[in-house]
Amino acid sequence: MPAPGGMPPGEFRESGHRFVDWVADYLSGIDEYPVLARVQPGEVRDALGDEAPQSGETMEALLRDFEGVVLPGVTHWNHPAFFAYFAISGSGPGILGELLAAALNVNAMVWKSSPAATELEEVTLDWLRGFLGLPPEFIGTINDTASTSTFSALAAAREKLLPEARERGLAGAPPGRVYTTAEAHSSVLKAVHALGLGREGARVVPTGPRRGMDPAALADAIDHDAASGYRPLAVVATIGSTSINAVDPVARIAEVTAERGIWLHVDAAYAGVAAALPNMASHFAGWERADSIVINPHKWLFTPVDCSVLYVRDPAALRAAFSLTPAYLETAEQGVTHLMDHGLALGRRFRALKLWFVMRYFGQQGLRAHLARHVALARRLAEKIDAEPEWERWRPTPFSLVVMRHAPADADGERRDALNLALIDHVNRSGAAFLAQTVIDGETWVRFAIGNIHTRAEHVDTTWKALRDAVGAVAD
Repeated sequence: MPAPGGMPPGEFRESGHRFVDWVADYLSGIDEYPVLARVQPGEVRDALGDEAPQSGETMEALLRDFEGVVLPGVTHWNHPAFFAYFAISGSGPGILGELLAAALNVNAMVWKSSPAATELEEVTLDWLRGFLGLPPEFIGTINDTASTSTFSALAAAREKLLPEARERGLAGAPPGRVYTTAEAHSSVLKAVHALGLGREGARVVPTGPRRGMDPAALADAIDHDAASGYRPLAVVATIGSTSINAVDPVARIAEVTAERGIWLHVDAAYAGVAAALPNMASHFAGWERADSIVINPHKWLFTPVDCSVLYVRDPAALRAAFSLTPAYLETAEQGVTHLMDHGLALGRRFRALKLWFVMRYFGQQGLRAHLARHVALARRLAEKIDAEPEWERWRPTPFSLVVMRHAPADADGERRDALNLALIDHVNRSGAAFLAQTVIDGETWVRFAIGNIHTRAEHVDTTWKALRDAVGAVAD
């Protein structure tokens, strides 16, 4: 019998059972770990040696160093008190799906290279589209992160609306412009730069008091640029911004882009899955009119990182931007999808398998229940903050991110900023939770992002208490 993965069959099976047991114990006892890694810079690296071993080592030795060296340097994103950034908690079925995907180790670049990986991705993303209430004309592709998905969408927009650049390059084309707000994710500006549009290729549109894009200001900006020799290419609207969960008025923005014939991309990487909740529908009004939408199941749908879904209304636009087939990748099949034509990457992992496992294991009702529970926990935390006289909350709180700060009346702005940074640091160093900061109008606030599948009310309450208790400790 051949050795699985180059290992003797008995050793592979024994190690596999042991590792699965380890993962099960880890997930069931995740509360016992400090959320934030406590190592110093270079500590992990220094403990690992300068070169690979000359002779092979046992799995026992590998696991020992994993537990003794690697694990202490891990920040536990699976921890129920991980409230920084956005949660990317891996659920049991998602982890098992990832295991099988690693074992199969396919590359779904063309249909023939892995028919099941290609077609399962199509089916799973059709399921997700229906779960979110998007119309059937949207076709999905899985990328690694929202940064890649946004880049791909804007590349399609550039290809469609700045066709001169395809043959002659940007030097032979009018300057292109992409429109967004100051609340947009940094990946939007990164994509604009990477696409060769330069810093002037991104125009920041003013927002209203709740930080949603001003459609009238957008229309004025586009019309002014068009009259000044620029080529308006795309608008990037956000539903659930990273900093404060701002929601752009997509329906009104869609009117502006439709009238002017430019691309509308919606960044709903974090909040997009909330569209599955009926009471969240108002936040997603008009997103069905977009040309492209990005949603990350690895952020709030309990799928292990990485899994970012890009939906496009016209897949031909992606193929126009990215399709380039050398002779050695030509195949005879007709009417099939070649995933390599939908983005920059040629190599494509079997990412759909873990998402398919998650959607089948929990079902639509189970997923909605988890999402609704997180939203309810955020509402509950918001009420507690509002009841505290020296604390204030950024409003609104549409999804499961709560933004707050300690704001004693006798402290000026500089003192408040220092105080809130100190509170975050105190809680994080305790190991009990992990929080992050953001800046609104030059002032420091605390981000408390709920979305981990393991998070329960007691984790939220304990962290909120730790923040309040830290006020006295920091003051001392």
